Order: sequence, then structure tokens, then C-alpha cells
Amino acid sequence: MQTSTAKTAIADIPSLCVFDLETTGVNTDEDRIVTCFIGRVMRDGTVNGSYSWLLNPGIPIPEGASAIHGITDEVAQRDGVDPATAIAEMLTVLRRSIEGGRPIVAYNASFDLSMLNAEARRYGLAPIEDFGPVLDPYVIDKAIDRYRKGKRTLVATAEYYGVLLEGAHDAEADAVATGRVAWALLAKTDETDLHGLHDRQVGWALEQAQSFQTYLRKSKGDDLIVIDGAWPIRAGADRAAAVPVLVAPVLVAPVLTTPPV
Repeated sequence: MQTSTAKTAIADIPSLCVFDLETTGVNTDEDRIVTCFIGRVMRDGTVNGSYSWLLNPGIPIPEGASAIHGITDEVAQRDGVDPATAIAEMLTVLRRSIEGGRPIVAYNASFDLSMLNAEARRYGLAPIEDFGPVLDPYVIDKAIDRYRKGKRTLVATAEYYGVLLEGAHDAEADAVATGRVAWALLAKTDETDLHGLHDRQVGWALEQAQSFQTYLRKSKGDDLIVIDGAWPIRAGADRAAAVPVLVAPVLVAPVLTTPPV
């Protein structure tokens, strides 16, 4: 869990650093990154500065994953770059934003941030232990509009907030839409401090995981189902000791891994 006592007025934030991954699957410790987009989304929704990567993940891309994001083994092997080099570049770009005080924004952030750190360790690179204040529209929306009916996918959430999302499951399209949804949510929240909102998301994410865990245990008749409620970085199998609550690495439905877009 990451918390902070620093103060940054949400009203003073000029831009958001948006981050999205498309991957070979939803296991943050075993699957690999296929595409990535990092960019800045301004308050007016415009994009100012962007980076994108297509990787050769080094393992087969399952047909199911290819059907979602459109990247096949053939494309990845032909056009994808070396993953170690790409991961190092992603870490550099994100660290620059963190050092500049720009919040990192990702939809279901615990998936993308945990996946990136797992890849960093895989290639002997230093993971990012503190992403600074993170904004996760998936967590925030469920907290501030708890009883709204319907799906909470990025597609559904973007539509609800009047954000156009064309080309869902493309890392750039998803990241930019996420940033625009984040601005809409920041206008609705009663929190005025960025770090305070980050800390509230830690609690919200845990509550949401507990609720989903209770639902799954009851609906499936399995009291051994455990949801990892750590946010914005999952505890994971090799980091379980750091977060003693809801950390057993049991794979569950995609809603708490990478939500369908």
C-alpha cells in the first residue's frame, strides 16, 4: 500500500500521465506486455506528448488475447521490439512523470502497474516501488457512484461520462479515454487534494475487493476464493508478506484483473 502526507491541489494539476497496456493475458506475474501507450492528457482532453511501443513478448500470444487487441504472433515477431529495451524505456518515461509530480492514470491501475513491475524484474530492471499519486477511474467511479446499474468496463464508463472511445483495446485509445474519464471524475469528487484521493482509493479498492470476494464465495460455494485487494500495486505471490490482507494469489474473474473494455 502506498500513502502520502504530501499536499497537491487537484485544481492545480495541469495534465495527467495516462498509461495502458495490452498483454498476452491477465496473470500479472506470468503474462507479458504486447503494446503500451504513455501520454499526457490535458484538462481540455487534448493529448500533448505520447510514447507507444509494440513488443515481441517472447512467448506465444494466445488467440483469445489476439482477438481482443489485434496483435498476432506474426505481427509481434515481425514488428515488435526487444522487450527488455522497451520495458526500460517505459520505466524511464513513467519515472520522469512521477518526478515531475504528474499523477499516473490507468484504468484498473493495479493490473497495469503490477504487470510493468513484473516485467521489470523479469529483465533485471529496477521496478517502480512508488508510483506517487495514482488515479484509477475504475476504482473512483465505483466508489463515488456505487449504486449505478450496468457494467463498469472502460467502454461503458466512458460512454456514461460522455467520453468518445474509438478503437477499444488499442492501448492509445484506451489510455486517452481513461484520462478524459479521469478529468470528468475529478470534477465530481469532493476530494481537493491529489494525495488524499490516492489514499482514499487504497481503501476503496480494498473494500471493493472484499465485496467481490464475498460475492464470489457465495455464488460459487467456494470459501477459499481470495481477491488481492492491494492497490495500486498488487501484493502478488512473491510479495504477499508486504500486504497481509486479501493477498493470496488466486486467479479470479477478469473484473479485478483487467476489466473488459
